[in-house]
Amino acid sequence: MNRTDRWGRILETIAADGSVQVESLAETLDVSAATIRRDLDELAQQQMVVRTRGGAVSHSVSYDLPLRYKSSRQASEKQRIAAAAAELVADGSVVGINGGTTTTEVARALAARAGEPDLYGRSLTIVTNALNIASELAVRTNIKIVSTGGVPHPHSYELIGPYARHVLEQVHVDIAIVGVDAVDPVHGLTGHNEDESIINSLMVERARTVVVVADRTKLGMRSFSRICGIDAVDVLVTDDEASSELVDRFRSAGVRVICA
Repeated sequence: MNRTDRWGRILETIAADGSVQVESLAETLDVSAATIRRDLDELAQQQMVVRTRGGAVSHSVSYDLPLRYKSSRQASEKQRIAAAAAELVADGSVVGINGGTTTTEVARALAARAGEPDLYGRSLTIVTNALNIASELAVRTNIKIVSTGGVPHPHSYELIGPYARHVLEQVHVDIAIVGVDAVDPVHGLTGHNEDESIINSLMVERARTVVVVADRTKLGMRSFSRICGIDAVDVLVTDDEASSELVDRFRSAGVRVICA
């Protein structure tokens, strides 16, 4: 197991349990205790954990993993969800996309299936506040990228703040494809970070059609800050192992559900 994979497992364990112990991690990850101590020291230097005697704890109760360590979780499900969401986008559309691992897969799927360029050499316009999505698609000559500007969040690469709000307030999008930390048929869409939720809420407001992309682990859950009510959502794209009871509840709330 390489260092990136180890760090991902360590951070996931801390997110779930609140703390980790060196000896337990060494046994679980099948590496030496010295390797785990070195990993924890380096994570502490990056302010991702707080070192304790014999282990480490998270900085806060509501711990948000950095994007680069989330990408391996439910990877195949996210790719299927992304492919299904991309099919909802017509050539020539203006598409709003926020940050996240699932929305990053959507952006890649859109780039792969983008049609013939129009008179201006582009077949899609993508408006995004995600630095990683903007940089990855900037080289695609048949896609116009509009980046919101703003201050990047260090975990999600999402641009937040007044500059991001200003750009979104000036545009209209045909379809917003939104990734969330949690989505519930009663409580709607929520996120870990209030500043990101404000930008995501504005992206929803600027869209004619709103598509939420979320794997089954996020369904029926609530997080810290509200993005919007479930009545603002037109389509939910999730994976085919989602609870049938939850799927029925979303449909009863007026949401079209696609299980990919």
